[in-house]
Amino acid sequence: MPIPAQALRHKYLRHNKKFPHVWCPGCGNGIVMGALLRAIYRLDIDQDDIVLASGIGCSGRMPTYLDFNTLHTTHGRALTFATGVKLARPELNVVAIMGDGDATAIGGNHFIHAARRNLNLTAIIINNSIYGMTGGQYSPTTPFGSKSTTSVYGHIEHAFSIAELAVTAGASFVARATVYHADLVDRLIEQAIKKRGFAVVEVISNCHVQYGRRNKLGGAVDMLKSFKEQAVTVSRAEKMKPEELEGKTTIGVLADRDLPISTEEYKKVRSQARATKERV
Repeated sequence: MPIPAQALRHKYLRHNKKFPHVWCPGCGNGIVMGALLRAIYRLDIDQDDIVLASGIGCSGRMPTYLDFNTLHTTHGRALTFATGVKLARPELNVVAIMGDGDATAIGGNHFIHAARRNLNLTAIIINNSIYGMTGGQYSPTTPFGSKSTTSVYGHIEHAFSIAELAVTAGASFVARATVYHADLVDRLIEQAIKKRGFAVVEVISNCHVQYGRRNKLGGAVDMLKSFKEQAVTVSRAEKMKPEELEGKTTIGVLADRDLPISTEEYKKVRSQARATKERV
């Protein structure tokens, strides 16, 4: 059953906070925000039981608009603040919203080790292949040969896959979608929030202003159509040859496994330490 948009607006938006929003017309950030709200609505989580942390960048503005417990933190440090909250209040549902540069460049070390520790929180990474807000510099996911303000003759470094990095680093749940597949995004976010352990949802998004314009990819609608054409479901990708997957984006759940939870293991260590001290 469709969720009425009016119910989401009235329940979750801070109506006195800087509307209309700062995102460019056609930006995928709004699609991701809507998906997050639909997921939370269906899960029926009390707003006081949610913490939404962000770093710096276009996606970093999201906590400003949403009526949860929110943290707008420093560049690349959303996961460090989220980690602190989860250690202090493990019963809360903690979500970190980040961009590709925010999460995997200046925040890359934190991202890898949050996955390795398997913290019980959700990381949503909006990947638009560029530093959008800060001027259009290349990021770790900018494709080889692409133009940006810091690669005016074409990018000479190769991009890495955020989702595959998360799988390798040890995340319990890893999924990927595009902003064209909006319904899939909110279903994956719902699964990620429910999952016990470090859950990552990478959302391929468009920055038609800083990235699309420089690389002659057209406007927002053109870029969304290209996401549709490039996307291949996990089940379909398993039947395709490597050469057939060239230039394609695999969407769906890439990893779903049960691993020890960092905060729970930490509690065990504390209990052992207290027991040892009492015996001494």
